[in-house]
Amino acid sequence: MSLLFSPYTIDTLDLKNRIVIPPMCQYSAINGEASDWHIIHLGQLAQSGAGLLIIEATAVEPEGRITPADLGLWSDDTAQALEKVLRVVRQFSSMPIAIQLAHAGRKASTEVPWRGGLQIPANAGGWQTLAPSALPFAEDEMTPTALDQAGLQRIIDRFVSAAQRAVQLGLDAIEIHAAHGYLLHEFLSPISNTRADEYGGSLENRLRFPLAVFQAVRAAVPSIPVGIRISATDWIEGGWDIEQSLVFAHALGKASCSFMHVSSGGLSPAQKIPVGPDFQVPLAERIRHETGLPTISVGLIIEPEQAEAIISEGRADLVAIGRGMLYNPRWPWHAAAKLGGQVEAPPQYWRAQPHGVAKLFGEGKFRLR
Repeated sequence: MSLLFSPYTIDTLDLKNRIVIPPMCQYSAINGEASDWHIIHLGQLAQSGAGLLIIEATAVEPEGRITPADLGLWSDDTAQALEKVLRVVRQFSSMPIAIQLAHAGRKASTEVPWRGGLQIPANAGGWQTLAPSALPFAEDEMTPTALDQAGLQRIIDRFVSAAQRAVQLGLDAIEIHAAHGYLLHEFLSPISNTRADEYGGSLENRLRFPLAVFQAVRAAVPSIPVGIRISATDWIEGGWDIEQSLVFAHALGKASCSFMHVSSGGLSPAQKIPVGPDFQVPLAERIRHETGLPTISVGLIIEPEQAEAIISEGRADLVAIGRGMLYNPRWPWHAAAKLGGQVEAPPQYWRAQPHGVAKLFGEGKFRLR
């Protein structure tokens, strides 16, 4: 039997298989509010047969958006817009849905990627960015404002408020975004965090604020799983690395972290990433083996056999298929056909199974009239 298509439980959340659709920014919100695009986008992914769908990076405050078109969950209006999307999607899919809560930090206030992705100055429709230290992401970008104690507490409160709204919307899990060079990652890395107070300097100090955010969210929403996305290494000499990530993971485990979603990079243009199939899997594997935390591996996992091997070899508990899922929104169907698994699909699509493929959908007979 395919282990990729075996069930898995995160805390009390039951998944029908080990395939996760990771957060993928769509840059299609209006003032933080989900749009009709999100109905189309999430609706098709919710019919893919994956075990879990995680909604894109969702800003906890307007200044935490990567672009002006980012999704948000900081107000009644943003919550109501997302509720409309979820109501439609859930009519036709029972797939568990999580959300990634995020703050972009110094990488905020940029144009959407297909318009160049350059940072938008505060005097040209952008906004002042925030960070642990007054160090820009790139030399030609604005200098962020270093957060003071009041600012740190405000951001913790915004994460908590967004998490509570997520629970009110009936979302099944929360993922805190501490990867890809955004605010919480900026606190972790000595490259972006040069503070001289209790939040900078030593590893213990650099962990302090991300842990405070996680602990506050975990305490505020005890009824659902709360996990975290990390960059396990900056891919820069002297930066954040796997050894520090393991210390962070152990601390998160003590704070009742439900899962670790392991990525890498994104902190600095100076990164040198050895991109290739499975290039991030060893990072997830170490965290899983040395902490025992449920672990999601992501990054250039393309072929079904590749994903099956990651699970069967115990290198991760779940695999996330991102760009491959956008390219082929029925990736789990095709993987199930190759590996002898079964997926959940709407009855309107049961006729789609190719002739000669073993029973793919695990449903009743479809009688043509």
